Amino acid sequence: MKIAVTGKGGVGKTFISGTLACQYASEGTRTIAIDADTSPNLALTFGLTQEKLEKITPIAENIPLIEEKTKTDFPGVFKLVFPVDDIIQSQSVMTPCGVSLLVMGTVQAMGSGCACPAYSVVRTLISHLMTSDEVVILDMEAGIEHLGRGTAEHVDVMLVVTDAHQASLVTAERIVRLARDGGIPLIALVGNRVLDSETKEQIVRMASSAQVPVAALIPYDGEILNAGIRGISPVTLTTPATRAISVLRHWIEGALS
Repeated sequence: MKIAVTGKGGVGKTFISGTLACQYASEGTRTIAIDADTSPNLALTFGLTQEKLEKITPIAENIPLIEEKTKTDFPGVFKLVFPVDDIIQSQSVMTPCGVSLLVMGTVQAMGSGCACPAYSVVRTLISHLMTSDEVVILDMEAGIEHLGRGTAEHVDVMLVVTDAHQASLVTAERIVRLARDGGIPLIALVGNRVLDSETKEQIVRMASSAQVPVAALIPYDGEILNAGIRGISPVTLTTPATRAISVLRHWIEGALS
């Protein structure tokens, strides 16, 4: 099963991605988390040490790996088909909760040349993982650009995370529309930081307008905020928010059964 977690920047999708991944891993399921955000923070959410963080080289910034996989003898021409099994084995980092983490990263803007080979590696890797037995959680980059790039194609579930802010709701509705046009089979809204009945109503109203189910409503949780301030990984805590994410996990399994 492959789950993409999307939404506007700052709505909490990385926290939700990390918590979902750790909950699956805690049940003994082989779980791979992919940080596909151009500003990657999933490793911090998992509570990796600074030493391990420094050892992570994002796939899209690993020039030797990209050249090995895509280079040909012809300038400007690169391979579209290549094996990626070894990337999973050699490039993933094990997190404290037993999740294998891969960081996709982004091509540096100035002077880096064409981004096509790097994104080809990223797309092929993500596509390969969908055929395996593990649970794959993709923490997508903020907004809608990943839908145009094709890095979220062929997922089983797309969770669109939003809070009650109007900008978040507008972005979420656009993501739902584009994902539906792209043929993603199961799209669901996840309301985050639900503070009261008014914020809940705003999120539910948007879901009704977009004709998309609400998979979970995650309450505003001061314990999660405090964990972030103190530099503590929030994904293994037992709080109202993480309990709501457990409900979300059961909703996904029921919807796919």
